[in-house]
Amino acid sequence: MAPVLVGHQGLLAGERIPILDTRVTFGRNSDNTVVISSLSVSRFHAEIVFDENEGYVLHDCGSSNGTQVNGEDVESRLLQSGDEITMGDQEFRFEVADAMETLMALSLPRSVTHGAEEGESGPVLRVTVAGGGPVGLSFALLLEHFLGPQAQITVYDGRWRKQGRAILWKGQDEGNVRRQQVVTVQSRQYLAWPEEVRARLFDPQHYSEMWPSGPDSIGDHHPRNMRIAYIEDRLLELANEKRERIRLIPTRFDPAEQQDALAAQHVLAICDGGRSHTREHFAARFGKADESIYSLDGRHLQDVVLGLRVKSTLSDPMAVLLTVAQNRFLLNSLRGEGFLNMRLTDAELSEVIGIDPVRRVFEECIASRPCLMDRDEHGDFQCATHGTLFLPALIKGSSLWKRVHEGLRLFGVESEDLTAVTSFRLDMVQRPRFSAELMPATAGSPGTYGFLLGDAANAIHFWPGRGLNSGLASAISLARSLNGAWSGKAFRDADFLRHEAAMSMLQYRHKSRAWKAMVTSDDKGATWAIKDIIAHGIDAADDLDRDADTKALLERMRTLRERLAPRLPGMPDDEAILERLQTLEAATLRMLVLSGAWDTLTMGGEEVDIDIFYGQDSSAAAAAVEALEPAVQS
Repeated sequence: MAPVLVGHQGLLAGERIPILDTRVTFGRNSDNTVVISSLSVSRFHAEIVFDENEGYVLHDCGSSNGTQVNGEDVESRLLQSGDEITMGDQEFRFEVADAMETLMALSLPRSVTHGAEEGESGPVLRVTVAGGGPVGLSFALLLEHFLGPQAQITVYDGRWRKQGRAILWKGQDEGNVRRQQVVTVQSRQYLAWPEEVRARLFDPQHYSEMWPSGPDSIGDHHPRNMRIAYIEDRLLELANEKRERIRLIPTRFDPAEQQDALAAQHVLAICDGGRSHTREHFAARFGKADESIYSLDGRHLQDVVLGLRVKSTLSDPMAVLLTVAQNRFLLNSLRGEGFLNMRLTDAELSEVIGIDPVRRVFEECIASRPCLMDRDEHGDFQCATHGTLFLPALIKGSSLWKRVHEGLRLFGVESEDLTAVTSFRLDMVQRPRFSAELMPATAGSPGTYGFLLGDAANAIHFWPGRGLNSGLASAISLARSLNGAWSGKAFRDADFLRHEAAMSMLQYRHKSRAWKAMVTSDDKGATWAIKDIIAHGIDAADDLDRDADTKALLERMRTLRERLAPRLPGMPDDEAILERLQTLEAATLRMLVLSGAWDTLTMGGEEVDIDIFYGQDSSAAAAAVEALEPAVQS
């Protein structure tokens, strides 16, 4: 009896491949016996060799993603009937067929690309996603929700690892520092998630409604604060459960190496961050980004923020009021635990360095990678990757470290509740386009379109809290466009007019808002970088009036309190505000006054509603509101 490989998942799903030769090879290269045009399969991935003494033996040929039998990594394994074989995102079952089954299998056509396959209800859309963070995974889950068996989605991320048949996030010991920062997800975005995603994410223990509802809220549904790592965990967990349509590859997508295999895909969604290697590979297709619009005096403006992992004792209303009343510190937290972000001056940035305690040399890992420095048992902040220590915390009398502690006092953080430091470099550019034909359709390929999503499209200053929201909106827009445009035929530029318009609106709205978080204007109309205003406040420490500055801050907070109180109960009274301000030195009070309050006229106002492009028939928001009401009330 001749053995047969039965395709269970991947490009050869449903096909029966008889093993008739003494050696059968598998891989992307056309010289293989079985050619698999999948980005996750190596050029020469594996082989099955018949041994007269043993039987059929599977050998891995040094593939990048490995070969598994029944979920276990193998280099060589004697196959038994019923064994499940995995090569990248392709799965087969090894079966023994009788003579009639073998003849039937030989009479069936066998395609080696997905183009000849049909889904249960139509032609299959083949999609590759570069980057498996919240945006990439949200896009994959949305598209699977819309198209069902008509979508085959492959997601790549080098921060993952394989454990059995599941894909998990690597830990810090594997070189992956998980993002514990708290993000504020607007209801306009989270209500567009499929119901099963919302049900998995919104465990009451893992989100809070710290910020009031506003122009970007649907109905009275408040924005929700959640940790990025928690969002990533739940989305990856869901994607693992949809292995028949979403393939997860624990490898960074390499556009140069996988160019040939990419030609078999209809869509490449580029979601691998603001420094996207994939976007740069296709830079000529998307056009040159313009830095000038976010420049002052011919200099591209950048902010660097010191991220302080803290636990605050303040109530959420007090933390919100203190945050929006000035532009030096921003607390984003979940029940008090999160990151207190401190905007740095250029002079302070020069102090953000680490020191190697063994080699006695300075390193810029915290400012340039960036790295997370956890507090060790000695109270020092140490980078687990490079072994460096945060220098300002070691220098007695460090002016930067003194100002860090002023921020801790403002937000009610005890010294021992500062547990880690990191940094973020923030800048913006204007992108000319977000969709592009990467490869034209040919007789043998469907034509591949590329799309920039998330930070790869619009890396945004997070001070106004819209970076992730913009990324999620971009994923929602593309999923809806593909849902409406997919017919089995080659795509055209015209299929993505609405998506391109939505992306341009997102760029205009969120970056215009974010620019106001980087600059301010004086009473003469001159534009200044806020970080330079802060530096001026530090330099003016010899001419201080504590009472006047305290009064100015109190009046500012009264105005903000009056505006926020109807939507955020529990706002602090004057006495509680003064108690906080009295903890600060006069120089800090002056610097906070000069930094200015958030530009709430720009932060609020008209929002980007992508439903205007797609209509209510493609939006689940209205139904989501109804479904969410009982959970909110309980």
